[in-house]
Amino acid sequence: MSSEAASEVPHESGPDAETLRAIEALAVELARAGGAEATAGLTRELEVSYKTEGKDDQAPRDPVSEIDRAVEALVRERVAAAFPGHDIIGEEVELHPDAVQDYVWVVDPVDGTANFVNGFPLFSVSIGVLHYGVPVAGAIWCASTHALGPGVYHARRGGGLHFEGSRFEGLPEQAVRRKLSAAPGGSRGRMQQWDNRVTGSAAIELAYVAAGIFQSAWFGGLKIWDLAAGVLLVQEAGLEVAMRRDRSEREFRLFERFEAPASIETRPGQEPREPSLRDWRGLVIVGTSEALATLSAELTRQPPLWTRVRRTLHLGGGPRRR
Repeated sequence: MSSEAASEVPHESGPDAETLRAIEALAVELARAGGAEATAGLTRELEVSYKTEGKDDQAPRDPVSEIDRAVEALVRERVAAAFPGHDIIGEEVELHPDAVQDYVWVVDPVDGTANFVNGFPLFSVSIGVLHYGVPVAGAIWCASTHALGPGVYHARRGGGLHFEGSRFEGLPEQAVRRKLSAAPGGSRGRMQQWDNRVTGSAAIELAYVAAGIFQSAWFGGLKIWDLAAGVLLVQEAGLEVAMRRDRSEREFRLFERFEAPASIETRPGQEPREPSLRDWRGLVIVGTSEALATLSAELTRQPPLWTRVRRTLHLGGGPRRR
């Protein structure tokens, strides 16, 4: 696995300590507020729409609830008031940050919306903050945690992993022969050294890796808001994150920052535009160094991700996280 450095970015030293603490504090506050909004929403009938309508006899996909929209609106309002010069990437509002923007907040108002609207208690609120693409603060409110209740896992760069305001060293390692890992669709028939799980929320899976519940996880085809907060939590827990940008890259490299792709495809009828951070895509693996060595070897020699998942599930389509 390569440790090739990303391209040079200005202000490499990052934000000062006081600014970083203030950013982390607001991220935690917003993640917790989003969790409270989601929890309250479970007590009433929700308005739900769908980004992707089903064809023929297929059900519609990509649900969006009123809570998703309300939480993102809350985050945008609060960040604009506290840090008016900062930009925001949110799942529900199609805006692209300026190419030279220094601070970008990356928001998934409800990660695991399908779980949420069905009352399945594995969903999260993810707030990540990037400085020239480098994750510098992150907070993930999880409906279920290692503490057997809701809570916020959070971190700032260089400050270590925290849970609900206290430093968290992770769960003690149990002397069990079969450990848990998160993989799309459970990846049956692959990675046999782990018991693979899928939760429906990438942010939760990243938080669980950081907390020591999962030993590893891998993600393909997800968006920047699924991962921006969680990769920092994993790094601050002393674990590793590696990525491969696209199929042209055969080797994983240690993750350093999110970057806009060199080019993007334009759909018929769309105006051409410059790529932005919102367009980021990649195949990401996280966990212990030993787990990453295994994952990188397996995912490099296997067929493309989408083909593999379809074969694993014996389906014409594949699983989707949201």
